[in-house]
Amino acid sequence: MGRLWRESISGYKGWLVLAVLCMALMAGATTFSAWLMKPVVDEVFIAQNRDILWPLGAAVFATFLIKGLANFAQSMLMSFVGLRIIADNQNRLFAHLARMDLAFFHDNSTGRLISRFTVDINQMRVAVSNALTGFGKDLLTFVGLITLMFVMDWQLAAISVFIFPMAALPILRLGRRMRKVTVNTQEEMGLFTTLLEQAFQGIRVVKAYGMEGYEKSRIAGVVERVFGLNMKSARTRALSSPIMETLGGVAVCVVIVYGGHRVIDGATTSGAFFAFIAALLNAYEPMKRLANLNASLQEGLAGAQRLFALLDTEPGILEKPDAQALSSVEGRIQLEDVHFSYGPGKPALNGVSLDVPAGERIALVGPSGAGKSTILNLIPRFYDVDEGCVTIDGTDVREATFVSLYANVSLVSQEITLFDDTVRANIAYGRAGASEEEIIEAAKNAAAHDFIVDLPDGYDTMVGEQGVKVSGGQRQRLAIARAMLKNAPILLLDEATSALDTESERQVQTALDKLMAGRTTLVIAHRLSTVTGANLIYVVDAGRIIEQGTHVELMACGGAYQRLYNLQFADDEPASQTARAQEA
Repeated sequence: MGRLWRESISGYKGWLVLAVLCMALMAGATTFSAWLMKPVVDEVFIAQNRDILWPLGAAVFATFLIKGLANFAQSMLMSFVGLRIIADNQNRLFAHLARMDLAFFHDNSTGRLISRFTVDINQMRVAVSNALTGFGKDLLTFVGLITLMFVMDWQLAAISVFIFPMAALPILRLGRRMRKVTVNTQEEMGLFTTLLEQAFQGIRVVKAYGMEGYEKSRIAGVVERVFGLNMKSARTRALSSPIMETLGGVAVCVVIVYGGHRVIDGATTSGAFFAFIAALLNAYEPMKRLANLNASLQEGLAGAQRLFALLDTEPGILEKPDAQALSSVEGRIQLEDVHFSYGPGKPALNGVSLDVPAGERIALVGPSGAGKSTILNLIPRFYDVDEGCVTIDGTDVREATFVSLYANVSLVSQEITLFDDTVRANIAYGRAGASEEEIIEAAKNAAAHDFIVDLPDGYDTMVGEQGVKVSGGQRQRLAIARAMLKNAPILLLDEATSALDTESERQVQTALDKLMAGRTTLVIAHRLSTVTGANLIYVVDAGRIIEQGTHVELMACGGAYQRLYNLQFADDEPASQTARAQEA
């Protein structure tokens, strides 16, 4: 709770002070309205004093008016603080996650991360609002009414109040149980979000394989577990009600019996007795809310615990304090005796060394899982090497600032990421602040302008989530336009055409040729016909460079590259003829 106060609440102390003042005013009005029962009964119903009717009526009206205005003001102030806490923590959490490395996102599902932004932070807000309102309005009201009861009849008040501490122990136990149930519920909600996201994104596969029933059963299983946990939470929360109702009944019973005897014996007036009963009954509602406060607080603390655990997770890849910005990058890339593994016992690269001269086109080929994509991922420092180093123009990428490193590298891969935004916005993602003319020029160079203008709204057409409203070839050309707009000196192509049909591949390859001109380009290619013109080809297998040379040199060696080439074109004579024509 201390950390929650320091990091999320303390910045709004001024607003909270105003809210507490409004709560105090409301508590005072509630206490005064209970005290008014004494003159109402004694002066109006017993003494039948007509002169006091209008003053008493005015006092009652003013009291309830003040109470209503104070309640409105404190509600608005607490809503502002609570909603600001949500916004601040959501911004803070996203800024923190944006710093995390790729390995973190591979280890944490999207649904679980989203649940931190929604379920956990919202429960924190509810807990803060309930806690501050409880300790403000309800506690002040309760204390004011109890004080009034002691002023009127301290003996009767002492008997009444003595009963309530008996509820403390079971209420605390219920709070601990609520916190445990809440943590489990939040975990299941994260899994629920993940399963929904996977099902919706993969709906074509779900339907194509007739797996609707399987997905329904998976979702239903999580839904039932969440239902069970919510029922536990509801049962735990509801248990406080019979405890407080029973003790409240005991207190009222004692007051009626003992207080009734005192009125009959003339030890107190009827007005004082009714005022005491009014104060006790008015104190009962804030007392019940205070009893339920612990359960709400534990729910919020469970959310805060999960949020702070995520905020305390440091990225595996950090920028050095004395990191230098890369400037005037020519684009020479070198890997020197690089070793890398994704985890214990999972080596991906074993002593890889390669040299990519500035402005040249270098290709990486080899079987799946050989380590080609890993090499690409090390250059923009998506991962850090275990041993060796990766340099750009002689500067170790670990010594460079992230901003300058990312600014000098463009990536186009087979798995294109398009955002649910306009075509224009997706291309402009390559460079913030690009003009309309620059965006259109990039689209033309990527052979994308013609199909864009044919879209329903042209450059303002929404492409849908992951670009579902455009074809695969069109998505690739939009990604190339984005890279062209960025105009980085280093270009990484990770099987950018492998999933395309022949016509789309031809159009995309033409756009890629324009994009690669004058840039240092590292290409991973599934189709060897697309890399025969590379300045140098590296053959990667089992995390090692086993061959290197031009297409002609490697074919002449009769090694792994030739076997891959012959295997790929054995059943594709036209493609083989095209490749040989390019070779010639």
